[in-house]
Amino acid sequence: MPAFEFEHLKETFDKFGKYVVQQARTNLTKKKKNVSKKLYDSIRYENKPSKSGASFSFEFFMEDYGEFQDKGVSGIKKKYNTPYSYKNKKPPIGPLDKWIVKKGFKDIRDEKGRFIKRRSLAFAIQNKIYRDGIKPSHFFSRAFALGYRRMPQDIRKAFKLDVEQFMKFTLKDIFN
Repeated sequence: MPAFEFEHLKETFDKFGKYVVQQARTNLTKKKKNVSKKLYDSIRYENKPSKSGASFSFEFFMEDYGEFQDKGVSGIKKKYNTPYSYKNKKPPIGPLDKWIVKKGFKDIRDEKGRFIKRRSLAFAIQNKIYRDGIKPSHFFSRAFALGYRRMPQDIRKAFKLDVEQFMKFTLKDIFN
């Protein structure tokens, strides 16, 4: 007997995944957190059926640092409602240096009018982030919550359709 697949439920979860990915990407852009496009491009979901086809797994993926951008990170002085915080290790300089280049910061001057070297600017930004943290953007968690609110009704409809198809599928084999 061939395996039965819950097509309507899979479609419903695909619709949910596409919505969350699109909204999260939009939020990143609106909040001006899309400098390198690396995080933006990494946001995706997978909706995989099991080997039997009777179930599936559903997961979201993004660059590891996306969670810190979404939930924020408390600094040593400024605190946010987040599980993450800087304690004794500062953020890495390398990504900050790349960010400065991508943002096009050049010819930055100090209060005396002297040019600030890019590396010095990176260290200044590193110290500010360490002190003040990273404010939560909720770019992903808001998108997920909005999509999730719509899910129960969609799942009920899809499940009903799949159960009806499953019954037809099962009874067809019994009576033939």
